[in-house]
Amino acid sequence: MAVINCPSCNKKISDKAKTCSYCDIDLSNQEQLNSIKRINRIKKSQTLMNYSFIAMLLFCGGFLFMFWQDVRPGSWQHTAAMSSTAVGFILYIFIRIRLIILKRNTK
Repeated sequence: MAVINCPSCNKKISDKAKTCSYCDIDLSNQEQLNSIKRINRIKKSQTLMNYSFIAMLLFCGGFLFMFWQDVRPGSWQHTAAMSSTAVGFILYIFIRIRLIILKRNTK
């Protein structure tokens, strides 16, 4: 007997259980399980898209602050703007790669 995560509530349950003791979902109904998996995939994709948007805001905010405020190189504002731009760019690329991997795994 192994312990698995419930597809609906992610609580630990037995792999032999017919229903989840926490959320009372019928684990023998394959159509319902496929629907829940699809919904979970969409939620994860939407979460990653939100993170991607935040990373893009960080990138653009640092870039625009540096050029609109006439920041002098070497000042703390320049360092903060460059750091924000670099972190935003790296996070954006990383999150987009995770989105691509998520979409490829669903096919």
